[in-house]
Amino acid sequence: MNPKRTLSLIMMIMLITCSVSCGKNQGGKTTANVDPNTAEHITLALRSGVYSDAIKSCLISFEEENQVICDVLELGEEELHSGILEESKKSEGGYDLCMIDGSWKAEMVSNGALLNLSDEGYALDDDIIEATKTICYSDGDVYVSPYYGNVTVLLFNKNVVERTGYSVDQLTSLSEISKVCKEAEKMGNYGFMYRGDSENNYVVDFLPILRSYGGWVVDENNNPTVNTKEFKEALTFYIDLISTGKAESRDELIKAIANGAAAMAVGWPGWYEPTTRSSSDYMALSGKATDDSQVFNANVYGIWTIGVMKNSSKKELSVKLLEYLMDPEIQKSTVEFGGVPCRYSSLTDESILAENPTFKAVCVALENGVYRPDMVEWKDFYTILGAEMGKMISGEKDVDQGLSDAQSQLEELLSK
Repeated sequence: MNPKRTLSLIMMIMLITCSVSCGKNQGGKTTANVDPNTAEHITLALRSGVYSDAIKSCLISFEEENQVICDVLELGEEELHSGILEESKKSEGGYDLCMIDGSWKAEMVSNGALLNLSDEGYALDDDIIEATKTICYSDGDVYVSPYYGNVTVLLFNKNVVERTGYSVDQLTSLSEISKVCKEAEKMGNYGFMYRGDSENNYVVDFLPILRSYGGWVVDENNNPTVNTKEFKEALTFYIDLISTGKAESRDELIKAIANGAAAMAVGWPGWYEPTTRSSSDYMALSGKATDDSQVFNANVYGIWTIGVMKNSSKKELSVKLLEYLMDPEIQKSTVEFGGVPCRYSSLTDESILAENPTFKAVCVALENGVYRPDMVEWKDFYTILGAEMGKMISGEKDVDQGLSDAQSQLEELLSK
């Protein structure tokens, strides 16, 4: 036989073999040994970005073992929120497993969107950091599981901090952070950056500052506590702090700190993963207004949980997938794809820490964190508060008037 013809035949066989064994591409991931035309399909509605990347990275084994195709929908935050609520109204929705921001849980349970996981035999294990579990329950039953450990941290540029004459170890309280930012401003840099592009971001970026002063937005009965001494002190400090920097979008904020244009900002692990060679780094906030003041849990959760839709036609398979995704070893495997588990077994693993040293800070932040209020009205709440904060930050209203107006509007909202 002609050698060239033989080689061509061999290459053709190899290509055919590869196409069979390597499977088909489903939404950016390769599914091996599962026929998408005959296999059962389940739909995952996920938050786009690194959050969905972590889940997609580990689906192949589940698909092969269960002969199922996981169809992944990657959605923006608002699209995901509204999509879940819309699908929940149908007798049989289009989503099976979904990602839920912790602050949505009360709203989703109230609207009957989520399956009671306790009724399906699912329970949260002890390896999951205890404080991250609190949002997962409603009337003692589990409805969601904490998947991605997003929590506020202090993002900073190491070189800028050191040029101000301070060391990173001296960022022990808000007052020390303020000193560094004011020195950075004198040097021609921006000091403290913040996101001023939405009411939600106005509020969320401020919450760690508020907690450090011992304040919060509601009391134990979810009554608004905005027009208080602690809130006023925290906001007055914050307005002074951010005057050393400026408002930017998330991407521009990250860029400014990474390239040394700015000193620091409130950030999230899901935004950026510094390396040992990076000029940027992050740490858990101390929870102290001054070095002599009381310590409060000041790191605010933005944890993405996972749950199963109540109207899913594939509940059993979806719960099985949720259990698989929450498996400690599976979660470890997602770290190289940007995963940030809420598990001690991942965050304290020496081999993982060698590649991801910032996980030490994440673990501390998750242990000392707090969820945003567990209330159905949270979106309306932060919209009102954020709008008033924007006016106070811009100088349109003074702090006393702005807080009084916000308190009145929030009391009216929650009295309906």
